[in-house]
Amino acid sequence: MESHRGLKLAGRRDFSVLPSRSEARLEVEFGQLTDRGRVRSQNEDFLGHALPETPTEARARGWLFALADGVGGHERGEVASQAAVESLLVGFREAPAAEPPAALLARLVQDANARVLETALAAGPAAAGMSTTLVACLLRYDSAVVAHVGDSRCYLIRQGQATQLTRDHTVAGEHIRLGLVSAEEALETRHVLSRSLGTELFVGVETAEHALAAGDVLALCSDGLHASVAGDDLARSVLEHADLTAAAQALVGLASQRDGSDNISVQLIRIRSVERVGMYRGRPYRLR
Repeated sequence: MESHRGLKLAGRRDFSVLPSRSEARLEVEFGQLTDRGRVRSQNEDFLGHALPETPTEARARGWLFALADGVGGHERGEVASQAAVESLLVGFREAPAAEPPAALLARLVQDANARVLETALAAGPAAAGMSTTLVACLLRYDSAVVAHVGDSRCYLIRQGQATQLTRDHTVAGEHIRLGLVSAEEALETRHVLSRSLGTELFVGVETAEHALAAGDVLALCSDGLHASVAGDDLARSVLEHADLTAAAQALVGLASQRDGSDNISVQLIRIRSVERVGMYRGRPYRLR
């Protein structure tokens, strides 16, 4: 398997995210992999993450993971995906302390959209039409906020079952949801995006918050993976590989074997431990 930029990264960080007296902890580990596939000459996917360096930073911001899939090939999709993720990470690190995670992530995605537009304008006519999908996951205290635009997905793997937390922003998906066509009739437009970063001044960001439990694994992936690898495959790989980098390698290998016509990327984030908290006047407290 030939690999490309940012191939293997794994890590684990463990901080008390509440005052020490409460002893509440959020312990996270992750692995990720991106590959250009067997057909494409370059990789237009881009992965990124921002990890807290101190307990104070963990309380104020948390953990951020992001994956983007550039659109356009010759229209510089790789530039769009990198600009989007880097904008998201910079904005996250500079965000005001304790900004509500859902509002923060929605704002950062809008800022990333503006960055992609600005990058395209600066590059001139050659970059006209460049855009990207984006899926991001912000972990803070005992929950995950997921934001996405386009058809890059986030799954929650819990007790051996994978649940898709995002919905694809594609023409086919919109038509199916509106009852205009059947799933079979929509196959021809399944890869045509209904929204992406860089195509309009403002973008429709979809966000949702999900409670976390110890043992949960969040999987962010591009369509080069989920087009040929089902949720059951994701869950099976996580169960069979204790090491998340090894699980990511197995999933990318499976997608390449089954198809490989697109770039393939996945991020796997495991919640090793978590403790329930409540909020009172903007401050967390331990739930017993």
